[in-house]
Amino acid sequence: MKIERTNYLTQLINKKHNGLVKIVSGIRRCGKSYLLFQLFKQHLLDEGVSEKRIVTLALDDYPNIKYRQPDECYNYVKSHIIDSEMHYLLLDEVQLMDNFSDVLNGFLHIENLDVYVTGSNSKFLSTDIVTEFRGRGDEIRVYPLSFAEFFSVYEGSWTDAWKEYYTYGGMPMILSRQTDEEKRKYLQSLFTETYIQDIKDRHNIRNDEELEELINILASDIGCLVNPLILTNTFKSVKKLDISAPTVKNYIDYLQDSFLISNALRYDIKGKKYINTPSKYYFTDLGLRNSRLRFRQTEESHIMENIIYNELKIRGCDVDVGEVLIKEKQANNTYINKKTEVDFVVNCGYKKYYIQSALQMPTKAKETQEKRSLLKIGDSFKKIIIVKDDVATYQDDDGILILGLKEFLLNPNCLDI
Repeated sequence: MKIERTNYLTQLINKKHNGLVKIVSGIRRCGKSYLLFQLFKQHLLDEGVSEKRIVTLALDDYPNIKYRQPDECYNYVKSHIIDSEMHYLLLDEVQLMDNFSDVLNGFLHIENLDVYVTGSNSKFLSTDIVTEFRGRGDEIRVYPLSFAEFFSVYEGSWTDAWKEYYTYGGMPMILSRQTDEEKRKYLQSLFTETYIQDIKDRHNIRNDEELEELINILASDIGCLVNPLILTNTFKSVKKLDISAPTVKNYIDYLQDSFLISNALRYDIKGKKYINTPSKYYFTDLGLRNSRLRFRQTEESHIMENIIYNELKIRGCDVDVGEVLIKEKQANNTYINKKTEVDFVVNCGYKKYYIQSALQMPTKAKETQEKRSLLKIGDSFKKIIIVKDDVATYQDDDGILILGLKEFLLNPNCLDI
């Protein structure tokens, strides 16, 4: 099954010959190697590049074990540069090589070599790699399949595809699992044997009970405001575990570095400033999140919010959680200040949007509730409510764009309608 990942392929094509190491990063098993070794290599061939000038090396392949030694790898690549024309190096699982940063820097000094690398464990995926190549690396962040990518190869209706996607997520291999049981086992095994094991090995975690419990709490609380102190108190009161706030913060950092979760900071819209804590955490893949909870908490409203967040990130936007302070009149005619939330403050280049996620707006009262914080913002940037119901896109009398979830997920230009 061929899945077109046009967004990432276009990024790679646009970054050709820029003199930097192209670093394909992202959560394990999200399709980085497929992107590089299948889609991008085919692009090069289609452009007339001779296969002799495309140097491919997968360091996790047993016959290539010797090339994990830096000198062996460097000499192997040099021996395949046959003339002065441009050559392309596609190097997979580069973290398996000792001192790989030095080797890659050496490749940068070869003028007719364009370098692309990927890796799939937490040592490579951690943000350390970007720091390592600051000024010399160009990152392409890859996510699990977006809904549009998933739907493009799904054999079924929109309704069935949506249910499948919000239950089992967008890891590409999930499409090859035929039964619900196979999908559940795949995701649970992937989470435990790959992601958690990577984190434990990288950070030398011996007692993983606290880490496991933290993941379960974050999975249960997607879309909720949390901070390390709140989580520490939860451990003490609910889990009967004594864990310090700094340890909780470290564990959260480990999960973010491996791209399992992502945080959205709170932003005071009227004050135009960030509020560092608490913040919200979203899972990069909902299937992985659901597998942690044994598929017992598949509440559609929170999952829909998480999927909208992921989609906005896939489109290259910066996403925060908005906060608006309003004055609310009381029964005695006095006023109190009350904080209201805007689900997402979205910055895409020079464009800015305020977005609310609403599973349904069946009544006028519910519509008023969803619009309330948007109407209190007071600036001219576009305000949008995304509803799960299959509604025709329209702008209401207050200038708010009402957008159906299907339109949002399948039309990348819908925010500018």
